[in-house]
Amino acid sequence: MKLIMLGTGNASATECYNSCFLLSDKNKHILVDGGGGSNIFNQLKKVGLDWKSIHNIIVTHKHMDHLIGVLWIVRMVCQHINRDEYDGNLYVYSHEEVIFLIKDFMKKFLEKRDNDLLDERLFLIEVKNNETYQILEKKVIFFDIYSKKAKQYGFQIEYENNSKLTCCGDEPFNILNKQYLENVEWLIHEAFCLKSEEALFKPYEKNHSTVVDACIIAEKFKVKNLVLYHTVDKNIENRKELYISEGEKIFKGNLYVPYDLEIIPI
Repeated sequence: MKLIMLGTGNASATECYNSCFLLSDKNKHILVDGGGGSNIFNQLKKVGLDWKSIHNIIVTHKHMDHLIGVLWIVRMVCQHINRDEYDGNLYVYSHEEVIFLIKDFMKKFLEKRDNDLLDERLFLIEVKNNETYQILEKKVIFFDIYSKKAKQYGFQIEYENNSKLTCCGDEPFNILNKQYLENVEWLIHEAFCLKSEEALFKPYEKNHSTVVDACIIAEKFKVKNLVLYHTVDKNIENRKELYISEGEKIFKGNLYVPYDLEIIPI
């Protein structure tokens, strides 16, 4: 399986795309969030993927920098199904707030024939806290991150040899979900900024983490591989070196700070 980072920036980033990624296995994909616009298609194109190969999407929450790209995909899938130019079905997994918004968007902005595809070719699947689904023949457990802002779900995916990857969404890990960090090989965690730049970017006012915060959590639970994303875009050309330099003082596992379009074998 591969982790393909389509975007790594926070909501206001302009030097990189908003945070979203693919989990890809044998030419099948799970798209996690969609960034803030139609540029999701360009990001997919840059990594050599036809957007029509996307059949499974997880949406963590309703914020624009995560949801709007998904709405574009829904629109295009519906149009191309009606032209007989999209094979198979599209499955979108999220909690009730997001599912409601997607349905409302479709009613207000798409045609009747597009809405008629609901539960026929387009399946909006409302997930519950601690509920398990099989996606791409892999066990995926969704969990409420107990956000202080918009309702948000993270997830854990179990893949080859019972290995586990956990994504905490774009807010700090909550200790109430500690079972999802125990014995995981991979953790995808937001790191809004460097600890040394806390006074400049004020991550805690936005309920975000610093590099140090994310590394403390990963080290506490003995995570083997930590991926940091959802960052500011200041000094983006040096972001990898700066974040790793600060984080490796705390986290002893493998630390990844990907740029947009970077592919990480997992």
